[in-house]
Amino acid sequence: MTTPPRDRAPGRGRIPESDEGQLRLAVLIDADNAQAAVIEQLLAEVARFGDATVRRIYGDFTSPSSASWKRVLQRNAIKPVQQFAYSTGKNATDSTLIIDAMDLLYTGNFDGFCLVTSDSDFTGLAMRLREEGLTVLGFGERKTPEAFRNACHRFVFVEVLREAAAGVARAPEPPEADQRPDTSTEAEATAEQRTGATAARPKLPKKFVLSALAQSADDEGWAHVGTFGSYLNKLQPDFDPRLYGYRKLSDLIRARTDLFVTEERRAPGANQSALYLRAR
Repeated sequence: MTTPPRDRAPGRGRIPESDEGQLRLAVLIDADNAQAAVIEQLLAEVARFGDATVRRIYGDFTSPSSASWKRVLQRNAIKPVQQFAYSTGKNATDSTLIIDAMDLLYTGNFDGFCLVTSDSDFTGLAMRLREEGLTVLGFGERKTPEAFRNACHRFVFVEVLREAAAGVARAPEPPEADQRPDTSTEAEATAEQRTGATAARPKLPKKFVLSALAQSADDEGWAHVGTFGSYLNKLQPDFDPRLYGYRKLSDLIRARTDLFVTEERRAPGANQSALYLRAR
């Protein structure tokens, strides 16, 4: 069956480089594999990329386990789509979400989709949406299979959003772990207090980051921070500086003086300077 032609919006298939994105997005939430505690932070994250014109959540809301969702749906203007479990061991919720996603796709009214789930069953859906030239943003837990994460243009771990909801500050990774100064008793106590927030923080993948920088740099080895960031996410959609204790990529770059040399450049006639970097 031939897909009916649709008008292509200017923003289709790309992620805005600034935080003022204007993509028209459909946010589809799998209640069986998502958490209500981070929904407000998640919608704020979605707003960085565009306007969530459709917000739907799929699940069996007669189940006691869905009580946490009921408290946030109305406040955040999320439409619940009730899906009863017709038989044990069969996930009807997934099928309903996928069918709705395809219906929305064929309207031609959207530039992208936000799939909120940690379920690998939606990998095929993400790939199909990408084939249509739409932007696919994924949101899920660290346990989300790599196949689904890589099928998205950008994937955000909800653990990062959960920390924001709890107001937890994660300490950034020191430049050289083997050159740490001796800690005092007071410093040790402070470290113990934040153990729960930092214990699971991964190490910065230095080899990957430097390789991406080499491929995005000009002939002299310099790269614009925006070009570098775009290349990082193309290679690894789930790369997020917040996982390593930094709010923005530019913060990570400026802090990791063991890896990068930075330079502020002002373009002719511009009022603002731009950050450039190269490997040390």
